[in-house]
Amino acid sequence: MHSQTKLFFRKGFLALFTTQLLSAFNDNFVKNAVVIWISASQARLFGLKPEVMISLCSGVFILPYFVLSASAGQLADRFEKPRLIRYVKLAEIGIMLLGGLGFARADLALLLSAIFLLGVHSTFLGPIKYSILPQMLDADELVAGNALVEMGTFLAILAGTIGGGVLVLLPHGALWIGGASLLWAVLGFLASLRIPNLPASAKDLRLNLSPLRPTLEILRITAKTRAVYLSALGISWFWFFGAAFLTLLPTYARSTLGAHEHVVTFFLALFCIGIAVGSLLCERVSGKNLELGLVPFGSIGMTLFTLDLYFVGLPTEVTSTALELGAFLHTPHALHIAFDLFAIALFGGFYTVPLYTLIQQRAEPTERSRVVAGNNILNALFMVASSLMLAWLFAEKLAVPTIFLILAGLNALVAIYIYGLLPEFLLRFVAWLLSKTLYRLTVVGHERIPETGGAVVICNHVSFADFLIVAGAVRRPVRFVMDHRIAATPVVSHLFKQGKTIPIAPEHQDKATLERAFVRIAEELRAGEVVCIFPEGKLTRTGELNTFRAGIERIVRETPVPVVPMALTGLWGSMFSRAAHGPGLKLPRTFRSRVRLTIGDPVPAAEVSAAGLEQRVRELLAHDSPSAAQLAPSTVGVTQRP
Repeated sequence: MHSQTKLFFRKGFLALFTTQLLSAFNDNFVKNAVVIWISASQARLFGLKPEVMISLCSGVFILPYFVLSASAGQLADRFEKPRLIRYVKLAEIGIMLLGGLGFARADLALLLSAIFLLGVHSTFLGPIKYSILPQMLDADELVAGNALVEMGTFLAILAGTIGGGVLVLLPHGALWIGGASLLWAVLGFLASLRIPNLPASAKDLRLNLSPLRPTLEILRITAKTRAVYLSALGISWFWFFGAAFLTLLPTYARSTLGAHEHVVTFFLALFCIGIAVGSLLCERVSGKNLELGLVPFGSIGMTLFTLDLYFVGLPTEVTSTALELGAFLHTPHALHIAFDLFAIALFGGFYTVPLYTLIQQRAEPTERSRVVAGNNILNALFMVASSLMLAWLFAEKLAVPTIFLILAGLNALVAIYIYGLLPEFLLRFVAWLLSKTLYRLTVVGHERIPETGGAVVICNHVSFADFLIVAGAVRRPVRFVMDHRIAATPVVSHLFKQGKTIPIAPEHQDKATLERAFVRIAEELRAGEVVCIFPEGKLTRTGELNTFRAGIERIVRETPVPVVPMALTGLWGSMFSRAAHGPGLKLPRTFRSRVRLTIGDPVPAAEVSAAGLEQRVRELLAHDSPSAAQLAPSTVGVTQRP
């Protein structure tokens, strides 16, 4: 947690965090206060029933996302984001004055207008708060930054929803809501003044503030990069899934469990805290890197615990008296339900944080805000679709547990669809899971891998598991050059193909395969991808580094890109290596042995030679490996570490 906590001392991050937290709090504080006030006072407008007015509150809040997200994204790219944040927060003060007047006069029209303007406020703030993070933080801090923003957002939603609902029912509660919301808005504006000035991302962008054409253009920009677009769809699905759950919780508590409103609040708290905890754990689990393997991990957890919620044993009949929270917690199924809800949300945090980080890292810096705005449009569409689906399912008189089963099935189908289109997520999950299960991996120098553009990474070849370690350690997708016989291994060959592995063969075995491999390598490098090769050309049989072959020189000569040397230690003697006493797979001496991958400085294309790269890997092995004597020839000076 130290790396996350220290971000609060980074110039401006605490100010940004506080600003967005107070904004999320105020949105839900006012909106829920209006909803509870309508329900308690049975307020009507234009002859519409209170139930319709409550639904209208959600509609008028989300409407600006459809109409104004395109303009919000353009402005966030065109102008300095901190200045825009201050304008938006200043406008929030005016909105809260309007809302306070609506509460003082018990004027539902003014209150609905305030909710609509809060939706406008959130529409313009959303693209900024995510697109500004890559400008404020280093690449290896983005996961932590996103985790904190997600944590703050959902805790603010929880606190605002509960606070607004409780305070509005107190004597003179409406006036208290008006005053408190104005105070939070002023504090948010003051916090925004501490956000440091940052340059605009696209100063020359021509603005088009009409609603239709820019919206279509922003969706086109969002879809331009396949991984970014599928990540946006993945985030939007989470909002579909989460919105459905939050809508179902009141009905589930009252109708299925026969519980009091306090149990609904308890469920809401579990859900929001679970997402917050899952978000915070992301960086600890992924080790500061963008770990796409957590996305399938999160979706699997969401599916399994939603499915388990369907199978929870429930009372055969609901009592006429609603169970208070204490009484509910003493029922046989209470802790099971509570754990499932918390776990669903926890895995939701694992699911969303890497997706937000991927969008920030892979979207063009000059288009980042518009991509986030496009994501917000998709989020709104999916949330509306979620509401329509629930309305249809309720009209069909389906029980809430049955709807949980449907959501679990839909979540599994969506995951399969997305991972089929973008196998990188699933491959990272397999690599991450195996590397975390079989080994205790330490990575040194991961920031030396170029963030963008083509590059070759090279590594000593110790075991059959080397590619798993490298795939799990490098934050960018890696195209592995692999022996054609291993690439054709039954069962896993499909996985290798999905990962765009490049089969290669020695010239004396299959010259055509060799030439196709060099063509594929050049194509991938020109496309800006990272290609990994093991220049020894074979697995070590002695634990010592074999001579590097000249193929790396041809690769760089045909496509000049930097080469990043890496040294892998700790795998010699494992069941996936050829141990010193003979070839073949051996049982591991220890389970979860310590493995270290040390990444060296990139070598410019003009300085690349097989012998020079071999020497650099030898130096990395000698300097950083606690067992370097096993991995480097005796001619290299080695310092043994305890």
